[in-house]
Amino acid sequence: MPELLLELRSEEIPARMQVRAAEDLRHLVCGRLGEAGLTFDHAFATSSPRRLVLAVEGLPARQPDRTEERKGPKLGAPQQAIEGFLKANGLASTDAAEVRETPKGEFFFAVRTIQGQATREVLPGLLAEAIRAFGWPKSMRWAETDLRWVRPLHAVLALFAGDRLDGALDLGGRHLAFADRTRGHPFLAPDELQVDSWTDYQARLERAFVLVDREARRKAIVEQCSAAAHAAGLAVKEDTPLVEEVTGLVEWPEVLVGQIDERFMALPDEVLSTSMRSHQKYFSLVRPDGSLAPRFLLVAGMTAPEGSLRRANIVAGNERVLRARLADAEFFWAQDRKRSLQSRVTALREIVFHARLGTVEDKVDRLTALAVEIAKAVPGADTDRVRSAARLCKADLTTGMVGEFPELQGVMGRYYALADGEHAEVAEAIAAHYAPQGPNDLCPTAPVSVCVALADKIDTLVGMFAIDEKPTGSKDPFALRRAALGVIRLIVENELRLSLAPLFRHAHAGVYQLSRASGVRPEGEAVAEELLAFCAERLKVALREQGVRHDLIQAVFNLGGEDDLVRLLKRVEALDEFLKAEDGANLLVAYRRAANIVRIEAKKDGAQVAGAVEPGALEQKEEQQLFQALELAGDKAAAALDGENFTGAMAALADLRQPVDAFFDHVTVNAEAPRLRGNRLRLLARIGATLGRVADFSAVEG
Repeated sequence: MPELLLELRSEEIPARMQVRAAEDLRHLVCGRLGEAGLTFDHAFATSSPRRLVLAVEGLPARQPDRTEERKGPKLGAPQQAIEGFLKANGLASTDAAEVRETPKGEFFFAVRTIQGQATREVLPGLLAEAIRAFGWPKSMRWAETDLRWVRPLHAVLALFAGDRLDGALDLGGRHLAFADRTRGHPFLAPDELQVDSWTDYQARLERAFVLVDREARRKAIVEQCSAAAHAAGLAVKEDTPLVEEVTGLVEWPEVLVGQIDERFMALPDEVLSTSMRSHQKYFSLVRPDGSLAPRFLLVAGMTAPEGSLRRANIVAGNERVLRARLADAEFFWAQDRKRSLQSRVTALREIVFHARLGTVEDKVDRLTALAVEIAKAVPGADTDRVRSAARLCKADLTTGMVGEFPELQGVMGRYYALADGEHAEVAEAIAAHYAPQGPNDLCPTAPVSVCVALADKIDTLVGMFAIDEKPTGSKDPFALRRAALGVIRLIVENELRLSLAPLFRHAHAGVYQLSRASGVRPEGEAVAEELLAFCAERLKVALREQGVRHDLIQAVFNLGGEDDLVRLLKRVEALDEFLKAEDGANLLVAYRRAANIVRIEAKKDGAQVAGAVEPGALEQKEEQQLFQALELAGDKAAAALDGENFTGAMAALADLRQPVDAFFDHVTVNAEAPRLRGNRLRLLARIGATLGRVADFSAVEG
């Protein structure tokens, strides 16, 4: 079946926009194909620095015919209404209309068959409409055109079944006619190339030094980098985001090896690799022992045969540029170490953390007090070192190196702290206090690092909630969801036994004291409760991928007062095992039955079922046995909970299964005697109260 090939060739598209743009083009065109009744087998979109490409396979030669029906007036309606209907639909008389029986009587219907057009005739307008509807994160207009595009658009290649489509794109001031030609590499093969299909297009461009398929370019870059590193006895430092970015920077990748001057190897490895990555998009190479090698890989967009003058010039030019970049870094490294981190803390008052939460110096004051408080609950945390690390953790924000490379904040603080003679634990805590910043980021485990990292994130969470800057929908400008997940990981992975609510209240007191005039909410308890609920939701998200049921977390959290995450997860684990067992599953069914009866009868009576069970009013042995079992299970569960033996608490509940089943099999709850009925309802309510000591079973789903 025929194939559609569309290429939009422009000046260079920013690498970060290419993947999304290709997908948007596919979505826009395919959506309009569907609206036009044109089905297809497969649609493939790709991108390169200078072009967006879409290939749609399996299109029909023509649109399908379609039938259009219009309902008219009822049979016997006024003649004027009938004539108006016939005229509006081009019918000569009522004989040309159909009369159909409907639930509301017989009505006239105008039925006409609309012949489908040739696909070749439909596509030009469809493609032009899709292109003009295209949206970019940032766009521009140029010359006399009114079309907004990311960069000036030079040509539109549009083929159907191997032939050029007869159409054009209206740019506002002029028309860009659809073509059947493209161009290859702007320097190596700038001449026009006539193509007739996706396969031919791809092959001809490759001969013209353009790998148009993004995945093919990515694979070529990875393979060439690996081969070049292996030949030098080195390895490429893993950097997937950089691979993706470089894939969008070149159409014909050629990997070359460059040399780093030995004098620059005295710089920290992170400075070298960051300078190469951020400014030049170079790949770092590492030795077998993991240390940075004095070599780098660059991806040129030109052919550069081994031993050629072009290759030598490209490498020499890039080495010269890198030499200048590293000289700047060397200057910052030397200048920054002339002042201690401690002397830089006061300069943090010049940096605003948030207009309503004060400066970074204010934040440092708050998190220092909070970190010291947290240290009381973290085994092995030296309070003096925690205080020093918290005080210095933001000081590197005022250094020249971090000003040039913001991604090195914390990392440079560690180097400068060590140069100042600070303890290694203090230096490591400065470097690690931003972590973890994502699910794949390593979580700090050293006691001092954990204290400072927790304090930093909790201060941010409490501060933002106190000024009502909470995440809404998909918007989270202050990355509070990430901060909450960081708090959860720090506590859970280090098995810290601490209560969050008092820490939230402590943090709020610091925020309120330092920002009283900035509209901070004074209700510390309310802020703490909101944050606990927020963290519970984040905990559900964090554990969902591990197969932990979100409803079980909610069932434990609903008990209230549970802000020890380690203990909460132990409860959840025990509850999960309990419900997987036969006794637990059956007891859950019995609980729901009891709860439903109590709810229904309370609604009938217009009053809640309340009060203690009267042992003397229990007539049947089954209700007496249930009462005794509830008493015993309640005592056992309470003792087990006090000792944090949650498995034991669940086992105590499991003992209720038999007496509960026997009660429902032999006891009539709605007895005629009011006293007997009320007592039995209170006994059923007692089931829910006993189980409710362990978890809120009403929150359990399934």
